[in-house]
Amino acid sequence: MTELARERYIADRSLATVLFLARCLEKPVFLEGEPGVGKTEVAVVMSRLFDTELIRLQCYEGLDAASALYEWDYPRQLLQIRMQEQDGLDRERMERTIYSRRFLIKRPLLEAILGSDGNPPVLLIDEIDRSDEEFEAFLLEVLADFQVTIPEIGTLKAADRPLVVVTSNRTRDVHDALKRRCLYHWIDYPSFDKEYRIVMARIPGIEKTFARRITAFMQALRGEDFLKRPGISETLDWARALMAMHVDHLDADVVAASIGCILKYREDIRKFREEIWADPEKRAACLRGPAEGSGGRTSIQS
Repeated sequence: MTELARERYIADRSLATVLFLARCLEKPVFLEGEPGVGKTEVAVVMSRLFDTELIRLQCYEGLDAASALYEWDYPRQLLQIRMQEQDGLDRERMERTIYSRRFLIKRPLLEAILGSDGNPPVLLIDEIDRSDEEFEAFLLEVLADFQVTIPEIGTLKAADRPLVVVTSNRTRDVHDALKRRCLYHWIDYPSFDKEYRIVMARIPGIEKTFARRITAFMQALRGEDFLKRPGISETLDWARALMAMHVDHLDADVVAASIGCILKYREDIRKFREEIWADPEKRAACLRGPAEGSGGRTSIQS
């Protein structure tokens, strides 16, 4: 936890333990939670902590093995063939030359397998829930032994297993077989105290009382029924925006002008303006900050 805090990542004991065990047992970490709670940042922090490369595979619908693993550099291969034809090389020697590692375009998975040099990289497989089940099955094979067979070259195996972080926003259920390969951890929205510590760690120069008011405001908003509740990333974006505006307190005008830093759907902004901000009691509750004895929380429920 102390090492993570030095990298300005505030983690609870359970997450710190999972990351420690992942390193010791050479197992992937599967992080699940709402968008914006800091899942991706775990991989970034791990790469800094271990002073190693971060390799990111961003998942999306339609992602296939070729896009994640490798492709042949066809233009360079064709150029090489023409040059060799001029030199009079036979077909067999040409094939041996063009199907070699120097004509491979390494995508993230192959880059992670081959990119050790004694210091394994951190492989971030981000938002696995966006990919298809077919790719999930392929990924399961890769994570089993970190080797891949390329027909023209042979089998390539990682000298050292990379540190793997798989994230999911839970837009769909990920297959149990993939989760069983990993150490699982759910990252929830932070408590008031944790979120306040994150703001203080990540926003240089912010005043403590102002950080508490920002945190209390965000904690209160998460109690509302929005399409997308704001995460810690929105808290930090908003705090940075307020600092850039040279604001050191919250008032109605400041919040109304900067609400787009927090809420990202038109329906949520309309709900905020019509049901919360238009209600004098709720608006006052948002602006007055944490009450004594409330544990830092501000309630805006009527």
